[in-house]
Amino acid sequence: MAPSSLKSISRPAILLFSFAALLVLLIPFFSYSSDPTHRRRLVSSSTNPTPPPCSAILRLPPDERCAFSRSHCYPSGGLVNYSSLHFCLLHSSPLLSFPSLSLLLILLFYLLARTASDHFSPAVSLISSRLLLSPSMAAVTLLALGNGAPDLFASISALHTGQARTGLAAVVSAGAFVSAFVVGAVAVLCPTSPFPLEPSPFIRDVFFYLLAASAMFYIYLSAEIFLWQAMGFVFFYIFFVGLVFWMDSNIDRREGVEHEMIKLPEWDLKEAVANREACKTNESGWGFCQLIRNILNHHVLEVFLHIESSSSKIVFTFHQIPRLWQVPATTLLKLTIPSPSGEWSRFQAAANIALCPSLLLYYFSSFITMDRRLVFIIPHYNFPLWSIVLFISICLAISHFILENEPPETERTATAIAAFVMSVVWISTLAGELLNCLSAIGTIMNLPPAILGLTVLAWGNSVGDLVADVALARAGHPATAIAGCFVGPMFNMLVGLGSALVMETANLYPEAYKLQFHVSIVVAFVFLLLSLMSSLLVVTWFRFRVPRFWGYSLMGLYFTFTALSLSMAVLSR
Repeated sequence: MAPSSLKSISRPAILLFSFAALLVLLIPFFSYSSDPTHRRRLVSSSTNPTPPPCSAILRLPPDERCAFSRSHCYPSGGLVNYSSLHFCLLHSSPLLSFPSLSLLLILLFYLLARTASDHFSPAVSLISSRLLLSPSMAAVTLLALGNGAPDLFASISALHTGQARTGLAAVVSAGAFVSAFVVGAVAVLCPTSPFPLEPSPFIRDVFFYLLAASAMFYIYLSAEIFLWQAMGFVFFYIFFVGLVFWMDSNIDRREGVEHEMIKLPEWDLKEAVANREACKTNESGWGFCQLIRNILNHHVLEVFLHIESSSSKIVFTFHQIPRLWQVPATTLLKLTIPSPSGEWSRFQAAANIALCPSLLLYYFSSFITMDRRLVFIIPHYNFPLWSIVLFISICLAISHFILENEPPETERTATAIAAFVMSVVWISTLAGELLNCLSAIGTIMNLPPAILGLTVLAWGNSVGDLVADVALARAGHPATAIAGCFVGPMFNMLVGLGSALVMETANLYPEAYKLQFHVSIVVAFVFLLLSLMSSLLVVTWFRFRVPRFWGYSLMGLYFTFTALSLSMAVLSR
């Protein structure tokens, strides 16, 4: 690669990753309350190993549980008191509360997946195309952030709400699920098994993930983490990005666009296969950005089977039954998140201008009080801040609706940035609600929070990884699927959990942040390290080919881990 080309890529790549890292670090800061009592509550929740007061609700008489749930179980920064739904609205009836809360969980998971795939990832793709990032650099920076957005913000929300054990368990068990079960599913379902892997990228990804997991395990066993250690995780991933860039700089950017690109959260195989040849013939060498924009419309619950022949192409589509319940959720997301794609609607653009500022103000309400009184225009009359923001936004929206008749040609970058920010707001909010709902279910069932993170949260946030990787492997790209199984979870552990730990340890500096010990998390760490080391040894032994029998072995390893974790949860009650 020519020095001029190297220089043109390195500068935007470094700036882009710095922007993403700063965003992750600053979001928790703005979520903190400026009230000192709130800070003391966070400190006490992190240093006190006893369970939260809400966990004592089952020891109370039934007639006192409703009032107790309203006064002690309202989640910090949450929108809904899920415990009160069970103990008050549904009168502690398991036949009503468990189906209702399960439906809420499905809705939250669905909103997370749709926000990440339909809004966050297109914005990330457009920003990366404007900055001319190579496929590998986009993979370990923006695309890794997009692929791991639900897990990342769930970890941040967990530590913010004093549920560090649930968040840590979710990250570790999700890594075990992806590195064992998903890798095994790819090896078993790939039609070309055993399939070859590139030695250098495979060893690099697995070794760095193994090193990061070992360091996190060592710190967890020490039961405390300091600020410099938490910052070390984030900088370790930055070092990994630099190594990837150095290795990528020696590879022709024109070669293997699809093969070098690490997956997005969702894949539309139909459009990806249709555009494969167009991507290969793209002379600019950056055709992966157009490919990304063409494959972002896949739903997690839809499975596409493509059968190609010389005379016809048959596409079997399952689960195409209309789902009317998706319409309100999709409409809400479109009205509050700008669309960075080519589709433009004057009404949607006006609605974005009217609603997005108010939603941002509500998101930062713990930092900026919404009802703060301000003197505005009329002397001696003060108006709350939210009314001023809403009034200005509506005026701008009306003006935009009247004056703009055609989509602007020069505002796509600004629209992508706005979509990026609003997607971050939605994903962070939904991740917090997801954790609160899971914690309420754990309280009702009297389950340890770590077990919830090891099972439900890990499975739910990894459904997209499972569907995307298996579909990609069946489409003929198993090496890309395997690469995504290691980089994504490593990003969640180092940047997601690491950034949350940075904010918590900075709040307690120079004291250490105490980690609550639970044997189930230790078991998750052991199985994660075992799956990584065994995959590294077995694949290397078979000359960097993944045999089908090893896929069955990895899936059996994960089933053993799940059975052992659930058995320990039952015996510890």
